[in-house]
Amino acid sequence: MGTKEACGVVGAYSAKGTDIVPMLLKGLEALQHRGQESWGIAVEGKPVFKKMGLAFNWYNYASELAGYRGSSGIGHVRYSTKGRSNLDNAQPVQIGKEFSIGHNGTIVNAEDVARAVEADYRGKCGTDTKAAGYRLLQFLREENDWFWAFERLAKELIGAYSFVVLNRRGEVFAVRDPRGYRPLCVGWIEKSKTYIAASESCALTAIGAKFLRDVEPGEMIRLGGPKRAFESFRFAPRQASAHCSFEYTYFAHPSSRIDGVSVYEARKRFGKTLAKKHRMKGNVVIPVPDSARPAALGYALESGVPMEEGLMKDRYRRKGSMRSFIEPRQSGREEVVKRIIPIQETIRGKNVIVIDDSIVRGTSSKIIVDSLRKEGARGVKMAVTFPPIMHPCYMGVDFPSREELIAHQVAKGSTNIAEIGKKVGRAIGVDEFQYNDIEGLSQAIGLPKNSLCFACINGDYTKLGISPTVKSRKEMKG
Repeated sequence: MGTKEACGVVGAYSAKGTDIVPMLLKGLEALQHRGQESWGIAVEGKPVFKKMGLAFNWYNYASELAGYRGSSGIGHVRYSTKGRSNLDNAQPVQIGKEFSIGHNGTIVNAEDVARAVEADYRGKCGTDTKAAGYRLLQFLREENDWFWAFERLAKELIGAYSFVVLNRRGEVFAVRDPRGYRPLCVGWIEKSKTYIAASESCALTAIGAKFLRDVEPGEMIRLGGPKRAFESFRFAPRQASAHCSFEYTYFAHPSSRIDGVSVYEARKRFGKTLAKKHRMKGNVVIPVPDSARPAALGYALESGVPMEEGLMKDRYRRKGSMRSFIEPRQSGREEVVKRIIPIQETIRGKNVIVIDDSIVRGTSSKIIVDSLRKEGARGVKMAVTFPPIMHPCYMGVDFPSREELIAHQVAKGSTNIAEIGKKVGRAIGVDEFQYNDIEGLSQAIGLPKNSLCFACINGDYTKLGISPTVKSRKEMKG
């Protein structure tokens, strides 16, 4: 089975007939932080348009895109957590002649779903998105009712999914799984009478749309239906929520609001929480760019140690603006981090407190700590806003195997966060190290602890409903 996605999706429908292609492209640009491997759009009556690389490069294909106009469509930026990074795995995916689909998340039982459609669509279900799409097509052909079809499909899917779908009638569907693992929201542009669905509210802001609300877990929204431009349907009963805690820490854009929570304010509270739990002694607080900046500010405000910029991304190089964590290859991740340049005047001769959002593989941290020491830091300490990542994620984030998780490597069976932190600190070469814990994380996010997913921290997959089989990275990536 092929790709699993923790990507960015967008969909748009204009009741006034306004061309929505520029909105889709702006939305994908705003969601670039969620995926930087490939991008694509689907517009009514046109073949799916997909390219490798960044959505920011769409203008290189302006002549090809000139023929893409329409009042409804969907878009996708890809970040793969399973399967190869190639154009065939890029999205949206065309399913027969009936619809195209974009997916953010992971269908854990994709192999089972694929087997259910194998007789009709042999060899076409190489990804979890395609398997779900062709299964949906089967249900639609039984009874041409989209709400009924999604209700049937949801009973078979296990995992995380936020779908956007464009059918041949030009209707757009936005669907969020019953646990709400991955985010999805809806906005409105009054001037063009356009509804927008997107992974994050930052895309709505970029397009100029007013945020209406989050799509609820287990809800399906139709934009552009035959009777009303906006229609809502609950396809699955309410279940205990399992919002991804890593979205608030790293993945989402700081300007977004997800399920009523400001991502920026949550990250600032992460830093304050760390400083309250254990205040390190130092001369300056510096963030690892870019997602750790709000946390570093919070740490500085609470601790009284001034915050300064001590590490800067070289944005004038090819990979200067890219995120290391969502690079598909180790060499690519290292290249991104090596483009982070220390500022000598900030760090030379000082005890530096580095604030980072998370440590997954330890690759970035080792390179950064080494660069700070080479530039004359007297001491290097580190505080991390996310607890130790000990277990694979099966809900759409790229730490699918234990072998690559530095906390799992050094813990050797221990669950004591302080002990794990000391070992991780030694492994990456810092003088002192501190992790946040689940309690601090949930309090800072501001959502009830039981409404969040911490499976990558504590290995509790209860809400997923299965006990996943732990696989190696080679098995996951193929």
